[in-house]
Amino acid sequence: MKNTPLTYALFLMASLVLQSCDTTQKEPTKPQKRPNVLFISVDDLRPTLGAYGDSTAITPNIDKLAEDGMTFRQTFSQVAVCAPSRASLMTGIRPDSTRVWHLGDEFRKINPNTVTMPQYFSKNGYHTVNLGKIFHNYMPDSISWDEPDIRPEKYLRKDWLNRDGETYYISEAVNASQAIKRDSLLKLRPVRYADGWNTGPAWEAADVNDTMYYDGAQTELAIKTLSRLSESDTPFYIGLGFFRPHLPFAAPKKYWDLYDPETIPLANNPNVSKNAPNYTMNSMYELRHYDGFNHIGHPQSDYRMSEDTTRILKHGYYASVSYVDALVGKLIAHMKAIGIYDNTIIILWGDHGWKLGDHNSWGKMTNYNIDLQVPMIVRYPNQENRGKQTFEITELVDMFPSLCEIAGIDVPDYMQGTSFVPLIKDPNREWKTAAFSQFHRRPRHTADGSRNMGYSINTKSYHYIEWYDWDNTTGTRGAFKNAELYDRINDPYETVNIADEATQSALVKQLSAQLAEGWKKAKPKNI
Repeated sequence: MKNTPLTYALFLMASLVLQSCDTTQKEPTKPQKRPNVLFISVDDLRPTLGAYGDSTAITPNIDKLAEDGMTFRQTFSQVAVCAPSRASLMTGIRPDSTRVWHLGDEFRKINPNTVTMPQYFSKNGYHTVNLGKIFHNYMPDSISWDEPDIRPEKYLRKDWLNRDGETYYISEAVNASQAIKRDSLLKLRPVRYADGWNTGPAWEAADVNDTMYYDGAQTELAIKTLSRLSESDTPFYIGLGFFRPHLPFAAPKKYWDLYDPETIPLANNPNVSKNAPNYTMNSMYELRHYDGFNHIGHPQSDYRMSEDTTRILKHGYYASVSYVDALVGKLIAHMKAIGIYDNTIIILWGDHGWKLGDHNSWGKMTNYNIDLQVPMIVRYPNQENRGKQTFEITELVDMFPSLCEIAGIDVPDYMQGTSFVPLIKDPNREWKTAAFSQFHRRPRHTADGSRNMGYSINTKSYHYIEWYDWDNTTGTRGAFKNAELYDRINDPYETVNIADEATQSALVKQLSAQLAEGWKKAKPKNI
């Protein structure tokens, strides 16, 4: 048959009829799942990062994360020690509400019905996984996670289940010594921090692969976990807690080799603050546990550490930070390789600061800003203002409501922090007028043997602290004892307490009233 215009028209009509009778439907486009959450804790991390202006720190991977997110330059911990800080930020409420004030307080025993951040995300359709230190070391809180406290296989020995990830060394001689010391310690008192394993040298620089230390092995497990969960349609919330740069400063030698210790600057404020009360400083008992440091004195005494030892310790801290930075870089590279980076909220934070010879001290556990200020970096899908910084005041207790908002989950109405999402959208807008922190100073760690609670308020210009007697049985404060006032603009290292100066009386009165009004009055307006 010839192909005439008529036959072509008949063919076209027949085709249209057949197409109109076709009942098959195209598969609808699969909706994108909610964003995943990678919640990265870095223990004892002060803002010793390039992204925070530290010209010594070698942290290219965290700095790159900051370039893809938002860097918060004025974030404050609610308590400068692990358990209370983490209990607060993981529940979204403040220390006087959690009633977790020091290392031995366990929030789940104090309030069994507490709902934590991962618990809340699980209730809202997330698969939650815990690797490493998110809550305090020996409080993994299995109720909070669908997969609680997963560990690298070689660390699953029965006698290590209550041992903390920072306590492992490479040296066999050190390992043998640890076991002997632990046996002796447990005979004296069977329940101990880190299950008695927190002994040994304060630093180690073994020439080994990254995976030979706990954080490196844990990162390998995190990478495998990311691959596994990426295959699921369910969004994940992974809490990944790095143990370094917590003591001991044990990290692969190549990270120590990044630094010349002679070029690492010593502390800007090597002395206890002038005119400070004699109960402001901690006894440095954390460092005293390590070999060669059992003799060290209280910071508020005549004790001074030698410059050689100071340089080794500070070198070890920086090396440990660079080690964690490399592991973070490896983790993010893997997320990009398997295609989940773009749809993942990443938040990286430190639970409190850390003194590196500042105030004649080592460790945390004070109300000074060297211990209270922490890094917090956030990036998420479709984020506005990437690579920006904000110097507005934020607090760790703000993380819970903020992550809920970013993930599209209803924010619980009992939160005592404020979502910082509006601040990401406009980093220069006016925000909180103050941050609130506190510290319970116990008798055996004070220079005068007293028990006190110090309440701290940080505004942009001033840091004010009030100290009270504290009743440890009832958890209530007693009589006012003393005050501290520091000029954050003209004395950023808090070298001189000016609270008793006659010229500051009006300011002290104003800040005392603002401290008494509390966090609700400091919330940002018009949000």
